[in-house]
Amino acid sequence: MFDFTKDPLKDLRAFASFHSEALQNASLLLGGQPALRCIHILLDDISSAPQLTRRITRALNDLHQLLSLQNVHDPERIETACFADIDPASPIVADLCLLSEALKDQLHRLHDEHPFQDFDLLLAA
Repeated sequence: MFDFTKDPLKDLRAFASFHSEALQNASLLLGGQPALRCIHILLDDISSAPQLTRRITRALNDLHQLLSLQNVHDPERIETACFADIDPASPIVADLCLLSEALKDQLHRLHDEHPFQDFDLLLAA
C-alpha cells in the first residue's frame, strides 16, 4: 500500500483525519451541500493519493477560500446566503476562525514541502 515512513502527505493526512468532522461541518455551514460534497471528495483524495496532486491542491485552495469567507460578497454564490444565516455572536464563528488558521498553517507547510504546487493562499499572503 503506502510506505508511511516516506509518505509525502503524512502531515496532510493527519490534519485531515484530526479535523475531518470540523471541516465537514464548516463546509456545510458555509457552502451548503455542494461544499459538503467537495470536502468529502477532498478527504477521500487525501486518504488515498500517494502524492500531492493538482486536484488536491485546487480543492485545498477552494476549501481555504470557503473557510476564509473570500466569496461571501458575491450575491451569485451560495456562500453569501449561508454566511448571512450565521449569527456573528455565535461561538461557531471563533471555531471557524481557528479552523481557517489551522488550514492556512497546513498549506504553508505543504508549500514549503512542495514549492512547485500552486497554492493561491500564498500568493495573497
